[in-house]
Amino acid sequence: MNGTWLEHFFTGTFGSHPVWLGLIGGLVIATLNMLGALAILVWRNPSERFLDGSLGFAAGVMMTASFTSLILPGIEYGGIWPVIIGMVLGIILLDQGDYWLPHLHLRGIGREGILNSRLRAVWLFIIAITLHNMPEGLAVGVGFGSGDMGNALALMLAIGIQNIPEGLAVSVSALNAGMGKSFYAAFTGIRAGLVEIPLALFGAWAVTVAAPILPYAMGFAAGAMLYVIGDEIIPETHRKGNERLATLGMMIGAIVMLYLDVTLG
Repeated sequence: MNGTWLEHFFTGTFGSHPVWLGLIGGLVIATLNMLGALAILVWRNPSERFLDGSLGFAAGVMMTASFTSLILPGIEYGGIWPVIIGMVLGIILLDQGDYWLPHLHLRGIGREGILNSRLRAVWLFIIAITLHNMPEGLAVGVGFGSGDMGNALALMLAIGIQNIPEGLAVSVSALNAGMGKSFYAAFTGIRAGLVEIPLALFGAWAVTVAAPILPYAMGFAAGAMLYVIGDEIIPETHRKGNERLATLGMMIGAIVMLYLDVTLG
């Protein structure tokens, strides 16, 4: 894939303003999440092995993107300490959100946070996926806001690709948790991914209007994504004896993201 051609196509089609491109990037990854969520309408019962392997793939993409598209470019822009400070802030925010906000796990099993019996399971589930998707949308927006089109496109494509199995996993979990029939489960998966659009827009806007915060923002998005991987995705993919498949999926995801970063960056 020719990175220069893709950059020219993207900017020629949508223009070059980073905030506008951040919005487009958010729409792209949310659309791919929607495709995955809608797959429940034709594939109601994917196997646990497939879901664990595909979520492992998502973890590999996010892990590699955190370093190749956020941490290392952030260090180039502003040095190591702003990136580390941003990472710490991102980790703290996700950790505190994970602690204080009552929610179900990604796969719909078990509750966390300060529990409130009045909250319906569907809201616990939506809160969980919102926490999970926030760093992804923010990362894409920050990528476009940085002005590095190759890096931003690699990040958008990688997160968009891994959003497909994630969207399916969310819909399957919603269905298994008794949240209505297939159409409502698909709607739950789509709705949970919509948070990526405003966060992508906000990320691009924030680093555009305040350029000095760019390395902090890149570190923040990376730290938040790494927290989600370690706290949510890996434990969930290792619950039912599919650790080897999930790990192989993670390695494939890492390779795919590395390829995209090198060819587009």
